[in-house]
Amino acid sequence: MNDIRNIVILTGAGISAESGLRTFRAEDGLWEDHPVEEVATPQGFRRDPDLVQRFYDERRSGILAAQPNPAHDALARLDRAWDGELLIVTQNIDDLHERAGAARVLHMHGEGLSAWCTVCDARHSWTGTLRDNPPCPSCGQAALRPDIVWFGEMPYRMDEIFAALSRADLFVSIGTSGAVYPAAGFVQGAKEAGAATLELNLERSQGSHWFDETRLGPASMLVPQWVEDLLTAAK
Repeated sequence: MNDIRNIVILTGAGISAESGLRTFRAEDGLWEDHPVEEVATPQGFRRDPDLVQRFYDERRSGILAAQPNPAHDALARLDRAWDGELLIVTQNIDDLHERAGAARVLHMHGEGLSAWCTVCDARHSWTGTLRDNPPCPSCGQAALRPDIVWFGEMPYRMDEIFAALSRADLFVSIGTSGAVYPAAGFVQGAKEAGAATLELNLERSQGSHWFDETRLGPASMLVPQWVEDLLTAAK
């Protein structure tokens, strides 16, 4: 562990599931309620903006009602304690990492508590509804949409992510399906850069064979133990 200096952590829906937020791909997941094409594509938004706004209004309400769990708390502890580089790249649109106290967080798929104006490109913190087409606080136009990366759109800040992966000594994936690219390919990029790789997941992901080690179990148990072991070894 003494040769680990720079860490990149990828988190997915599984880390927030224990906080009561439904995942998208489980048997009872959100995609069971709505086809992806209806609520998570630009075409779906153009076709039925009211449906899409209602879908994300519900997600926003769920985020506000949820609380960080021990996995979020443990990563926040690591963020505070780790002297080297650390980046938590999350596929999640919730703010539970931040509410737990983590600061080095990058939301590659956008944020549920943010609204994006498609006219002036401004982004605003948002906790209310978007269904009634409120005006943008910056330009006054009624052109706000969820600040979410939909299928067919480019995830945010990819240059920063790839740069961090190129410097990583350790890449850790937590609670992800390994089914959605480009995030599913991060482990390969990290390995090519010489990083050790670890998967913490409830079950083996589609990309488990790429990892040096996979540990299975609830995130709320696996992540605090891993953080404790890492910080103890780094002393």
